[in-house]
Amino acid sequence: MPKDRRERDTLDSPLLSMVIPVYEEQENLPELYRRLSVVASELLCDVEFVFVNDGSQDLTAAILEEYARTDHRLRAFTLSRNFGHQAAVTAGLEAARGQVVVVLDGDLQDPPEVIPLLMERWREGYNVVYAVRTKRKENWFKRAGYFCFYRVLKQISDTPMPLDTGDFCLMDRRVVDVMNSMPERARFVRGLRAFAGFRQIGVTYEREARYAGVPKYTFRRLLALALEGVVNFSTVPLRAVGWLSVMLCSLSVVLTITQIGLAIAGVPVAAVWLIATLLVLLAGLQIGAVAVVGAYVAKIFAEVKQRPTYILDEVAQPSRTTPRVTSSV
Repeated sequence: MPKDRRERDTLDSPLLSMVIPVYEEQENLPELYRRLSVVASELLCDVEFVFVNDGSQDLTAAILEEYARTDHRLRAFTLSRNFGHQAAVTAGLEAARGQVVVVLDGDLQDPPEVIPLLMERWREGYNVVYAVRTKRKENWFKRAGYFCFYRVLKQISDTPMPLDTGDFCLMDRRVVDVMNSMPERARFVRGLRAFAGFRQIGVTYEREARYAGVPKYTFRRLLALALEGVVNFSTVPLRAVGWLSVMLCSLSVVLTITQIGLAIAGVPVAAVWLIATLLVLLAGLQIGAVAVVGAYVAKIFAEVKQRPTYILDEVAQPSRTTPRVTSSV
């Protein structure tokens, strides 16, 4: 039996922190709180609700304050302005006190009823249990965009990324501590979760439609999040620039050889082809210079993020009580 599993079996009632970032969700909060309370009553563990109000301008803050006054399990943190979903999730992870932490959205697209299944997988010894979306009740344009993004990111990412997963997941304290220790400010939470490693498994669920209100992730914000994921977890675009330089330089060599061959054969070569060859060569050299500079910038970027070089899971070593075996002649 894995060490984590043995340790979890000794925790009769671990503290589960539910981290819920919200932004102008006054219409969703009553139903969300009701469903979270029902799920909490069914779990065989202690529960705390960690709401992070991401600078809402509606009644979200007032509703959370009312809940906090009557429910000792609930803590509400209000940010000074709207910092964005990933920043709100980060604030919640830093505030969570549980041995187990669940992250879910506040619009009820992530059904709280999936949490007991996530807990079951955690008790089996998994450190991260991420929710995999099998269906999305959104317009075809968004569905197509998500489908393409996750598959492109999986192919180009330097860190293995599971398909069709968002921030809805369960993490144990070890993973949360690792993520909180990473000081980078431009955070792509699901990428950091994948980078942390440990034992991970997916649980499928059907993503619900938004319960009420309008989506807060506009196309511009979704595009910014996608760009954040690519820039923070892939160097493929940078390598692609380098390959473009190689292709252009190779093309200029082919054009030069072709023109020399035509000249030897007595075929006149138009001046425009000479100019085109020079332009292709210069473009290739310029892009190559940019790629070299970009490679060094990428190294600087990696150092600035200060991600750990490695993350230790466990150490297997001889017990101190194991008798020493000596040889005799």
